[in-house]
Amino acid sequence: MIPDLNLPGPLAELTAACDAYEAALMGNDLDAMDALFWDSPVTLRYGVGENLYGIGEIRDFRKARPGGSPQREVIRREIVTYGENMGTCNLEFRRAGGRTGRQSQTWLKTPDGWKVVAAHVSLMAETH
Repeated sequence: MIPDLNLPGPLAELTAACDAYEAALMGNDLDAMDALFWDSPVTLRYGVGENLYGIGEIRDFRKARPGGSPQREVIRREIVTYGENMGTCNLEFRRAGGRTGRQSQTWLKTPDGWKVVAAHVSLMAETH
């Protein structure tokens, strides 16, 4: 059975969660980012230069990163919900200075709200 895509309620909720994550990332709000990730040892985040397994490694990485994430502009964002409890947020961004990247997040709706369960960030190859 294929779940219903982009039901209005879940789509609005997940869009708000993705907006909150982007604001927290750009503001280096560690508590807000932490609250939006699933507090689980199976949560993962593959970054530009790191592979983080479990919420503990993700928290440690964020705390150790001076100044937080480089500032960026979102170029395109695609949010899809699958039924009422799963969704994805994929976006393209441009960092200050011109480098283009991509971010993929898988979200799960928990009793505490929408949480990122897996994330991947990568930068595009520079072209000359």
